[in-house]
Amino acid sequence: MNDPHTPHPAVYTGKATPDAAADRGWLLGHFKEPGDPRHSEDVEIKWGVHPKGDERSQWVRGESRTALQVLISGRFRLEFPGRSVVLAEQGDYVVWGRGVDHSWYAEEDTVVLTVRWPSVPGYRADPAPNTL
Repeated sequence: MNDPHTPHPAVYTGKATPDAAADRGWLLGHFKEPGDPRHSEDVEIKWGVHPKGDERSQWVRGESRTALQVLISGRFRLEFPGRSVVLAEQGDYVVWGRGVDHSWYAEEDTVVLTVRWPSVPGYRADPAPNTL
């Protein structure tokens, strides 16, 4: 019989904000170590904490995943070709599919939950070089 007080290796508990800070916001996806319960090639989940004025350094082009983004708090603008979508009230969300280029901008201090599928390597936007 399993002891209910003994941690199971296939169960992970955490807190979104500190866990996300350790991996650019990502809580679950292909980039976690195999064997970690947060490793998945099916889906990626991000807890995005963005200060006012934060923006994606470059557009995502040739997207090969589907994505869902839900506003937890703040105000967040997503840019798509020919269209802007503003998430302004808690629970507002947007879904976009494969092949949809996009970028984003935090109009206020914002927290968003992003789910993307499948989880595939690529699409990382490195921070813009510091030009002092």
